[in-house]
Amino acid sequence: MGSGNDGERSSRDKILIAAATMLGEDPAARLSVRAVAARAGVSTGSLRHFFPTQQDLLDTVIAGMYDLDLPDDPIHDVSESPTERLVGCLHQALAMAGTGESARKAWRSIYQAYVDSPPSEGVIANYLALERLGQHRIRRWLEILADEGAIPAGDIDRRARFLGTVMNGLSVERALPAAGPRMAAESDTLRMAVSCVVQD
Repeated sequence: MGSGNDGERSSRDKILIAAATMLGEDPAARLSVRAVAARAGVSTGSLRHFFPTQQDLLDTVIAGMYDLDLPDDPIHDVSESPTERLVGCLHQALAMAGTGESARKAWRSIYQAYVDSPPSEGVIANYLALERLGQHRIRRWLEILADEGAIPAGDIDRRARFLGTVMNGLSVERALPAAGPRMAAESDTLRMAVSCVVQD
């Protein structure tokens, strides 16, 4: 009685969890049907049943990630100033890039996938989908602050793009050697960037 549907839902969820995990471990990962099916423990036929094309799978994974809040998202902590809340959100997002060797591993993977040789259409689609996810999160934070009157309502996309560019630079810096304390300099850079966007 409905166990077939439960089995289908379970297989679909396993596929989405496997694909999202692969992207989390390696942002440049190519979500091939074989690799995702193997990671999910399902057949390639089962994966194709739910996601006929690689693009269908990628779009569904990214759409699901759009709806996930970062744990303890600081944007909702109204006891802090809008600047501190947004800086906290950006810090939390940057933390996913790791530091030291984990940041180098992520950057190496990205470099090899997108810079070292001409990327395939699938790899480009992967990157653009992840970039949209990052921009979506920043836009959502800015929209919350705009609703509170902390920033002007217009130009959200432009402001999100600016903050995204700063974040990209800082994530690369995390993979490079530093002469002094990295986190203090990173916080200072984030505060300067946020001060261009927020009116406390």
